[in-house]
Amino acid sequence: MSRERANLTSLLDQLEDSVEGKKVTLGEVIDIFEARGFGPLLIIPGLIAAIPPIGAIPGVPSTCGILIALIAVQLIFGRKSPWLPSKLSNVSFSRDKLKRFTGKAKRVTKWVDKLLKPRFKGLTHEAAKKVIAFIAVLLGLSMIPLELVPFAGAIPASTLVLLGLGLTAEDGLLIVIGFCVALFGFGGVLFGVI
Repeated sequence: MSRERANLTSLLDQLEDSVEGKKVTLGEVIDIFEARGFGPLLIIPGLIAAIPPIGAIPGVPSTCGILIALIAVQLIFGRKSPWLPSKLSNVSFSRDKLKRFTGKAKRVTKWVDKLLKPRFKGLTHEAAKKVIAFIAVLLGLSMIPLELVPFAGAIPASTLVLLGLGLTAEDGLLIVIGFCVALFGFGGVLFGVI
């Protein structure tokens, strides 16, 4: 796998460079990244929902969660190119908002890119991807009710980013870390509510 494929900052650069006009739709974002595999399709909506203040905007975590769940279900059933209902595909935001988001995200991604390398590749093969996709469906759907708890949606969103990074960079260690974040995060929320 090339270094470019494993580089999260280059994914954000590609997103910025591919946007034409004053607005971008979710459908266009999916089209930009679908050729690069399932990983980036988890990373981008996961980042949007995880990074404050964007992830705290009402409706954003739920929209990102539904998007992730829809894409992950299609991966489980072997669909090569993701389909989105037009209502979701046509959700748009301004190019300026996109630039602000990618600018904030790059502060983190440049550091994260230094840590990425192929490890534990057995966790990134086709059979493992189906398991990860199933977990991604559950995490995406969990973002809907968690939106009611301030910043709780960042737990599944961060996990999805780690899983997506692990798939993109063929880094099984990040997948394991993602599962640990989910277990500890959800455990903390559960014990906090009880």
